[in-house]
Amino acid sequence: MKSEKKTIAGISRRNLLASAAAVAALPVLPSMPYITRAAAQDTGPIKIGFPVPLTGPFATEAQDQVRAAQLAVKEFNDAGGANGRQCELLVRDDKLNPGEAATRTLELIEKDNAHFICGTLSAAVQLSVNNVTKARGVIYVSISQSDKISEASDASPVTFHEAVNPHLMSSAVARYAVGKFGKKAVCLVSDYAYGHENLRGFQRAGQPLGLEILADLRHPLGQTDYSTFLPRIAALKPEILFLANFGADLVNSVKQATDFGLKDRMKIVCPTLLYTSRIAGGDEAFEGIAGAAPFYWGIEDKIPSAKTFNDKFKAAYGGRYPSDYGAMGYSGIRQILDAVKIAKTTETKAVAAAIRALKYDYYKGPQYYRACDQQSVQSVFVLESKTKNKRNQYDVFDVVVTEAPDEKRLRTCEELGHKT
Repeated sequence: MKSEKKTIAGISRRNLLASAAAVAALPVLPSMPYITRAAAQDTGPIKIGFPVPLTGPFATEAQDQVRAAQLAVKEFNDAGGANGRQCELLVRDDKLNPGEAATRTLELIEKDNAHFICGTLSAAVQLSVNNVTKARGVIYVSISQSDKISEASDASPVTFHEAVNPHLMSSAVARYAVGKFGKKAVCLVSDYAYGHENLRGFQRAGQPLGLEILADLRHPLGQTDYSTFLPRIAALKPEILFLANFGADLVNSVKQATDFGLKDRMKIVCPTLLYTSRIAGGDEAFEGIAGAAPFYWGIEDKIPSAKTFNDKFKAAYGGRYPSDYGAMGYSGIRQILDAVKIAKTTETKAVAAAIRALKYDYYKGPQYYRACDQQSVQSVFVLESKTKNKRNQYDVFDVVVTEAPDEKRLRTCEELGHKT
């Protein structure tokens, strides 16, 4: 208990002081129409808006994001907050709709006086939220995958991308799968930004390895019946089926591919192999499927911060294990609140500078923000789904490759349009 008074979990007192010093040394942010609520800026509760799709095909993952975010808020409040100021998490359902998300975000800022925004779970939805927060100079920490949010056209001094991006995930899968399982692939991807960006990353990383894309098949978000795709995939006789979809779409497509017998003829790989989908789909459907994840609770054997996060989450939620997207929700809220403590204010420029200077390890090992695009540099875990030698019913993956944090695995700042 004594150490808790000396440490914000994941950041030592020494690192806090170093971060504060780094903030002081940073240049002033470019001029933007920052919101001014001077009279109430450093009084009253710290309000964080949290729009996520509580309804729709990504609801399971979104609910875990909320659980983890609430855990981060509870820890902060139980530790006394920031100079006695407590945090309020304002959860809103964006219904996986960009227009709805923009409306809810605007209400959070204008009506509820949210100091910060964190959340979302869709490439398109997060860009909609980002458009609102950029225009009003409000810090937004995105916890959903996107390549575009880091590009110069969408980036801003108040936009932080805590999540991994599709380029990083799909590239890790390509490096693992191509050559190991074969060089001929069919790609079945969801027909929106997430699928498109993952396909681009898979092609780009696979091309030097000899990858040949036999077909690029696309399905709409919320597809329930994949029967029209499966015979064509089988007829093409690929060695790899690259399956880039999410949530309920992932569960449905994997189950139907298994029932059709595709796993007997090819290796199925997923750029994001979701823990929640794996649990929902079951052993039989997912047996042998490979993919990547930003986090898996099983890394606790090697990464102390993962063990700490897992234990806290399980204690808070009746033994439930945290998911990959839940963990990003925890990290997104933690970094905002730690930055408030470092900056000693909720004023936008000061908190943004503090986030930018963070060197943090909340749940998966070291992370930091790349200067040019404010993309979190972090590890990626390549997984194989397993059905045997399980420690418990939640032990569903083997971590076969860990790719350490490395800016060289990201698209370059110049490619993204940033001047360096």
